[in-house]
Amino acid sequence: MRIALFATCIVDAMYPRVALATVRVLERLGHEVVFPPGQGCCSQMHVNSGYVDDALPVVRNHVRAFTAADHDVAVAPSGSCVASLAHQQPMVARAGGDEALAQEAAAVAANTYELSQLLTDVLGVTDAAGQLGSWFPHRVTYHPSCHGMRLLRLGDRQKDLVASVGGIDFVELPDAEECCGFGGTFSFKNPDVSAAMATEKIDNIVSTGAELCTGGDASCLMHLGGAMSRRGTGAATVHFAEILASTRENPLEVAGPVELSIPDPGARRTASSSVRRTTGGVR
Repeated sequence: MRIALFATCIVDAMYPRVALATVRVLERLGHEVVFPPGQGCCSQMHVNSGYVDDALPVVRNHVRAFTAADHDVAVAPSGSCVASLAHQQPMVARAGGDEALAQEAAAVAANTYELSQLLTDVLGVTDAAGQLGSWFPHRVTYHPSCHGMRLLRLGDRQKDLVASVGGIDFVELPDAEECCGFGGTFSFKNPDVSAAMATEKIDNIVSTGAELCTGGDASCLMHLGGAMSRRGTGAATVHFAEILASTRENPLEVAGPVELSIPDPGARRTASSSVRRTTGGVR
């Protein structure tokens, strides 16, 4: 299968190794992954901030990039951005008076999957250890981000994949369905409320004794990871794609504050500081 990767803004700008982990997991299954040139933002932050007119060219750019690409399906390591494609992009196009674009946007959205959706529903992956060779001998809990849970209705797809990783010590997160407080621009506009919500979430993470909290949205993980680092909890965050990409031969090594990193196949990276998280060649 030819799979187009929608990297998303925050992954591309802040956590590109999550995109690389996604590619390597899919290539391990024997699929070809392509990266449509010219792709950019999904327009979610524009719409959520009320800038619908400014979102229109962003939607047009996304539709143009993915309709021009030769692929069977598209995938993104972000429930939030995938939800935005179906929930917001056709609406933005119609608000701009472009019905043809609205229909194209809906078609692109219908063919775009969040990573756990693609793995579970399309590719039939339910056992990460057996089918992907995933191995991660750490105590991990899981936070389900709001858009994936409430708009995409991912259910336990991400959690079940993580729990099926070899060697993992998976522990349920109390009140997991509660928001972490990020909410995109909400965290900028309402920082005190956002911080209070993060504090409650972090209290629950700490109560599990987990070394790491994983999830499917880099934005939420960034929010929680930064707050946990400032608080000195000793825990960190990591995207579930990197856990799936980790193998016994090339493990995701965890030490120090959060850093998402995947060097080239066969390479091993040793940081000059105490921070070290690597996944080697996992194809």
